[in-house]
Amino acid sequence: MKILVTGNAGSGKSTLAKKIADAQGLPCYGLDRIVWKPKWEKSSDEEIHKEISKLISQDEWVIDGVSVQVMEAADVIIFLDVPRQVSFWRATKRNYKHLFKSRPGLPENCPEILIIPKLTKIIWRFPKRMRPKILAEKERRGTGFIHVRSTNDLPTHLLQ
Repeated sequence: MKILVTGNAGSGKSTLAKKIADAQGLPCYGLDRIVWKPKWEKSSDEEIHKEISKLISQDEWVIDGVSVQVMEAADVIIFLDVPRQVSFWRATKRNYKHLFKSRPGLPENCPEILIIPKLTKIIWRFPKRMRPKILAEKERRGTGFIHVRSTNDLPTHLLQ
């Protein structure tokens, strides 16, 4: 089983991915560790592609993040399609806890305080930039796509 949990920053991707991985006995990976280097330096496109290729070549996984490459390799895509204000609120709560230190799943020396302006732009732009691409994948594939707009839509069969 290859599962991608995708959505806006602060949508709950990492939390849900870990819960599914634990319930299903699958390895769990976050793309933040691949995309970011210490001090929030972005990895090159070549580095990102190479590292993602290694992950998706495995037989089973749960990956959280936003990636067309992972989307194409996944058996199941779970899209956490939450309103912007929910993403902002959750990101704010998360950032507060890790304001001056790296949160789990990130390289060392990535305190949240350094990414706040960029994170704000990412969250604000997501509905117009990434959401249509993800929903296009829903239309393209037909099955294997779980569109989560509320807790009622959560894939409870994968959490058991």
